[in-house]
Amino acid sequence: MTSPSILGSSTVLLVGTNDWVTRFTAALEKRTDVSVQHVRTKTEAIDTVQKRQISCLITEYSLEETTGVDLLKEVRKETTALPVLLATAAGSEAIAAEAIEAGVTDYIAITDPPAQVTNELIERTERVIRSAQRSATQRERARQFDAIFNDSRTATWVLDPDGALARVNNTAREMVDNEIGGLVGESFWALPWWSQADSISTDVQQLVEKALNGSFGNAVVTQPPHIDQPRVIDLSVRPVEDGRGDLVSVVVEGVDITERVGLERDLRQSEELHRVTLNNMTDTVLITDEDGEYTYVCPNVHFIFGYTAEEIRDLGTINDLLGDDLFRRSELAIDGVLKNIETTATDKAGREHTLLVNVREVSIQDGTVLFSCRDITKRKQREEALATLHETARDFLYAETHQEIAQHVVDDTPSVLDLAVSAVYLFDADANVLRPAAYSTAMRELNGPLPTVPTDGETLPSYSFVEDEALFFDDVHEADRLENRATDLRSVSYIPLGKHGVFVAGSDQVSTFDDVTRELSDLLAATAEAAFDRVSRESQLREQDRTLQQQNEQLTALNRTNETIREIDQALVQAETAEEIDHTVCELLAADDRFKFVWIGAIDSTTDTVTPRAWAGREQGYLDSREFPLAASGVDPSGQTAATGAVTMVTNVAAELREEPWRKDALTRDFLSVLSIPLVYNDLTHGVLTVYATTQDAFDETATAVLAELGETIASALSAIERKNALLTTSVTRVEFVIDDPTFVLSRLAQDAACTLSYQGGVQQSTEGSYVFVTVEDASLNEVSEAASQIVAIDDVQQISVDGESGVLRLRLTQPFLALELADHGAVFREATADPDRTTLVIDIPDTIELRAITRLIREMFTDVELRSKQTLDQAMEHDLYSKFLDKLTERQLEVIQTAYYSGYFESPRESTGEDVAETLGISPPAFYKHARTVQRKLFATLFDEANPAVASSMNEG
Repeated sequence: MTSPSILGSSTVLLVGTNDWVTRFTAALEKRTDVSVQHVRTKTEAIDTVQKRQISCLITEYSLEETTGVDLLKEVRKETTALPVLLATAAGSEAIAAEAIEAGVTDYIAITDPPAQVTNELIERTERVIRSAQRSATQRERARQFDAIFNDSRTATWVLDPDGALARVNNTAREMVDNEIGGLVGESFWALPWWSQADSISTDVQQLVEKALNGSFGNAVVTQPPHIDQPRVIDLSVRPVEDGRGDLVSVVVEGVDITERVGLERDLRQSEELHRVTLNNMTDTVLITDEDGEYTYVCPNVHFIFGYTAEEIRDLGTINDLLGDDLFRRSELAIDGVLKNIETTATDKAGREHTLLVNVREVSIQDGTVLFSCRDITKRKQREEALATLHETARDFLYAETHQEIAQHVVDDTPSVLDLAVSAVYLFDADANVLRPAAYSTAMRELNGPLPTVPTDGETLPSYSFVEDEALFFDDVHEADRLENRATDLRSVSYIPLGKHGVFVAGSDQVSTFDDVTRELSDLLAATAEAAFDRVSRESQLREQDRTLQQQNEQLTALNRTNETIREIDQALVQAETAEEIDHTVCELLAADDRFKFVWIGAIDSTTDTVTPRAWAGREQGYLDSREFPLAASGVDPSGQTAATGAVTMVTNVAAELREEPWRKDALTRDFLSVLSIPLVYNDLTHGVLTVYATTQDAFDETATAVLAELGETIASALSAIERKNALLTTSVTRVEFVIDDPTFVLSRLAQDAACTLSYQGGVQQSTEGSYVFVTVEDASLNEVSEAASQIVAIDDVQQISVDGESGVLRLRLTQPFLALELADHGAVFREATADPDRTTLVIDIPDTIELRAITRLIREMFTDVELRSKQTLDQAMEHDLYSKFLDKLTERQLEVIQTAYYSGYFESPRESTGEDVAETLGISPPAFYKHARTVQRKLFATLFDEANPAVASSMNEG
């Protein structure tokens, strides 16, 4: 009996109407668990095959209107796998052949008894069903293998039992990038794909040998590095055996895992990068569950909090670290992320940190809330310090002095830098030192008083200032230039304030200056430097404004003074007498509202006092209230000027009021400043001009210089008046002096040449110097000329005439001759006779000139002076004719005629010709003759045309 398990899941379709079909159907249902379906016609059979899963079809040969062979043919159109049994009671070889040709699975002739036929049918049915099932399984496996073999993701090699390559799929062809046709039959591990590297070939061989021995194997191989794009291949091998357990083949599968290996490598690198990043970044990441319990603590948590990850977990929940009210869970649920939540937390050392926290919903393992914490303590400190620094900068805007700025810097250092110790040195350019301008109480307590520091670069503040270099010390005691070794300061900074000084800040703690403190220190110093620059500029501008204002005032005053000076100059030109000059000067100066009182005094050498001779302004009895003695100090400025011959200025009369009595009289008359000027021209004093003003410091440098020049102009005008009066005066006093002074050029020449020299007038003044004619006696003219050339005061020597041992020389002197100086004082130098022992001077002094003034002048000019004689002469006619004649001559004409005269041209016989005189003068002979005739004509015209009455009178008297 057939086991139910064999056919239990099968469906058998029986077709036909024969008795055996009916009996077989009943027996099959009874004896097996098979599902039996019985149809009668071909049409029903075909329909059933198309609609149901049939395991076996059994049909008789003779069917209604057709045969079983026709049914077979129709079925084979639908499927070739369905087992079909053809049974017939009237079988023949022809029918069998036709059935086989149509694709019958089994053919049965029903000739035996029914019981035997039934048993045989059941056995045949079982056999064909089993065979069909086995074929179906094989086909399925074949399809599966083909699907695997043709997988585009897996390279497959099939090896024979010897390990030789038998078959390869397209993926393998593409993977190894090589022609496969010529390699079939070669040992798999010896193929070029693996043999390029011995280690790879060995690994592949061992892998295949393992499979040949019946074991599954796996290995990962990498193509050699010299391949352009080496691949990483995951190889797996498995043996394929037949039903008897014999090895049929070996299947090698290779998967290109290059990309996966790269991804894994990148993943490992990324993990390493994230691990290093998390360990070293300053932000801390924490993940918690809904209860605040930590599920992840970033390894770098110590950067902010000072705790290890384990210590953070031991602290409790996130609320214990960041506080209970950090955020609302409902808001996080709505937004998903909450950013920039500012809070504070205390680290392990007890320091408070300001944190910026971002909170985000996540789902990482058991964590649901991620906290990202950033420490903004330093930034917060910087912001607060910058805010304070901004206020400091605003305070600087209102500071007007360097001292105020220095004090502001010291006052604001604790709030800006959080340092109690500070000081500011300011540079004193005049003394070239740094002076402590301001310093904090802590600086005085920890360091002691700050000394003044020379800018020699030897001490720390000096070095910082001179080198313009900011210095920061974690411990200033390690600095070589530390001057005060007893200081309790440790961390100290020295920052130069440009050209203004140095800013010092510090603490008694070591290593106080971090990056933020250094940055803020530099900012504070830069802000202070800018403030110092502003104050300096404003001070400079104010000084410039004051200077400009003073200059404008001085210019205005100078213009007024110049206007007054011009008026005075015009008045001096027009003045005829000294009295007119004195009064005009006083009146014009007093007309200037800056000057309250002006007077001119004469110096009385007999009483040594200054006697007023002209005044103007509000005198208020000042001149009558006192005398004005000559003294170098302690008296009215006019007496001081008369005594010293220098300008005397009193800027504040009220000063030294009790020491000098004159100041009281002046102050009661509202005279607050005084200027006294000597009236001196060519060393001849004509008195003193004194000006009083009603304000202090009324006479600046410019006004003083202008008025001093005015004094010289007044003195010159007075001298001109005296010279004019001298010319108009016919009565003169002729005085004779004997001197013994080698500084006088004639005395020096007489001594050097051992001769006698005579001068009888004839001085010529030119741009080259003074020309003097002298007569030489008792010596060779050549020797005297040689001696004269050795004297520095004589610039040139010319021989005019020679007469044996005597002659005339023309000397060009480098300095003004005595005759010119006497003429400036109104006197006339008549003659001089010099020998090796002494020199005699003869001088005519008009009655308008004080004899003592000329005598004093001679005594001041020479040493060893003796007044030998004096006599009064009346030279009215001679003086008049002489003056008229000289007025008609030009300087060149006078030079020509004097040279001709002293050269002996007018002697008879002539000692020099006209050509000789012309050569001496450096002119042509016609020019000389022309000048000589012109001078003669002017002389005769003076004698006969303009002075006929005088000549006639003289003749009558004769």
